[in-house]
Amino acid sequence: MSQDLDISLLRTFVAIVDTGGLTSAGRKVGRTQPAITHQIRRLEDLIGRTLFDDNRRKLSLTHDGEVLLEFARAMLRLNDEARARFSAPDITGHVTLGTPDLYSSYILPEVLENFSRSHPNVEIELRCTRSVHLHAALERNEIDIALMTNQPDFRRGELVRREPLVWVAGVGSSPELRKPLPLAVLPQGSVYRHHALEALGSAGKQWSIRSVCDSIAGLQAAVFAGLAVSVFPRCAIVPNVRCLGEADGLPKLPSIELVMHRKNQGISDAAEQLAQYIVRELGDSTPSSVALG
Repeated sequence: MSQDLDISLLRTFVAIVDTGGLTSAGRKVGRTQPAITHQIRRLEDLIGRTLFDDNRRKLSLTHDGEVLLEFARAMLRLNDEARARFSAPDITGHVTLGTPDLYSSYILPEVLENFSRSHPNVEIELRCTRSVHLHAALERNEIDIALMTNQPDFRRGELVRREPLVWVAGVGSSPELRKPLPLAVLPQGSVYRHHALEALGSAGKQWSIRSVCDSIAGLQAAVFAGLAVSVFPRCAIVPNVRCLGEADGLPKLPSIELVMHRKNQGISDAAEQLAQYIVRELGDSTPSSVALG
């Protein structure tokens, strides 16, 4: 292959994979189905490989298609970051971003790194604490924006994505076999704690709280040491924990909602740009405002 890859062809290719069809991909990139088909043929001719299996009922990638998909996503991300950096007006300022330590550790580092690369003159101050405390700080206008876990009594927020909850135990220990079930949980008011206890109660399973921790680090310490079972969001699963489920005698858990909040008195352009960037990068799909509570 001697020619450079065409970004528009890669964008169409990724759109087909993400939407599951030529027609839906066409709506996403603004092209007709024949044009989409032509673009994929051009891309296959360009790389000299077949990208989709010859199955008219279901679109599925070939091995070469799967390999190209990884490159395509990376190239599109860099392309879009570069466009955003040079098309957006220069913004400066200080932004106080609140978030639980779990999100700051597991889902925000890459997002903040990319934002800072595009907007080097924005200073970001992180304030990490539980969502209930962040919501109170927002009401007092002490922080600008906050990515937090939704709770029923929170005011309206912008839905970012839903994150499944998972029962976890440490590798090399089996606390799930003990009776009553030993638990490591966050303090009262935690949505994780509420869902865990409600699910166990509905299943008629006996439990005992053995550890109460105010942070994900504390929960991890209890789990890694084999002291208890806990509940983590899927984004916080690390290699030295085991995921448990119904086969282990534990009830199914619901998902939580990650929401973006802004302070009441209005925010700066820098804070709004950061809020929109986080929502766009972490969102399952195009985010929308939802009534919470």
